[in-house]
Amino acid sequence: MRRNYKGISINTSKNTHETVFNLIRRKDTDSIIADVPAGAGAFVQRLKDAGFKNIIAIDIENILEIEHPDFIKGDMTKTLPLADNSCDILLCIDGIEHIDRQFDFIGEVNRILKNKGEIIISTPNASSLRSRWKWFITGHHHKCNSPLDENNPSPLHHIGMISFPELRYLLHTKGFKIDKVTTNRIKPVSFVYCLFLPLIYLSTYWLYIRTGKKQGTLEINKSVFKTMFSRSVLFGETLIVKALKTSPKNQSG
Repeated sequence: MRRNYKGISINTSKNTHETVFNLIRRKDTDSIIADVPAGAGAFVQRLKDAGFKNIIAIDIENILEIEHPDFIKGDMTKTLPLADNSCDILLCIDGIEHIDRQFDFIGEVNRILKNKGEIIISTPNASSLRSRWKWFITGHHHKCNSPLDENNPSPLHHIGMISFPELRYLLHTKGFKIDKVTTNRIKPVSFVYCLFLPLIYLSTYWLYIRTGKKQGTLEINKSVFKTMFSRSVLFGETLIVKALKTSPKNQSG
C-alpha cells in the first residue's frame, strides 16, 4: 500500500489515478461522479481538489481516510444503491477483478448512468505480453502470481482477472461502446517479451481472420486485433478503458 496523494492510501499501480483523472479532467465540475470501490478515498479527494462537487463514494465498508459526507455502503455484486439514470460518470479503479458477477455489475452501471454517460475501468492488464508469458509458464497472470488463500477469502483477492477481449465483450453486450484504451505506464522490462511478438502476431491474426469468416464477426475481430496489438495493451501494466453508454440494453451474461 503506497501513500502518495496527500497521505491518503492508494491501492493501485503507479500513475493509474493520474491517468484516470486525465480522462475526466475536462468534464463539467457539476457532473455527478460515482467512485466504486472508493477505498480510502484518494481519488475522491483528487476530484474534490479539482473542483468537482458531486462525488459519491461507494464501497462494501467505509474505510475513507478523508471527510466526505457522500459515502454509501454498496456491494459491486448486488444492486447498486443509486437511482436509474442518476450519474454522469462511474469510476471503477482496480475493482472489477475482485468480483465474480462482472456482467451484473456492468448491467447495474448501465442502469445508473445517464444516456452517453461514461464508465472508466482500470484493471491489471492480463492481455500484456508479460502477463501472457507468466500465464504460459506458471498458469498465473501478472498481478495474480500465486494461488489465492482459500482458507481466508477476501474482497482483495483477484478472483476475476479479465482480458481486453473479455472486457470489450462485457461492455459491448451491456449497452456500452469503448471510446479509449490506454495504460498507466510501460515498464522497460515489458519490451523483453517482444521476442515472442512475431509469432503471437501471426498466430492471432490467422485465428481471428479464420474464425471471423466462419462466424460472421470479421469486422469485430479486426477491431479487437487492432487494439490487442496496440502499445498500451501489449506492454501496459494496467489496462484502462473508457466506454460510453449508448443504449439501455441489458442482455444477460
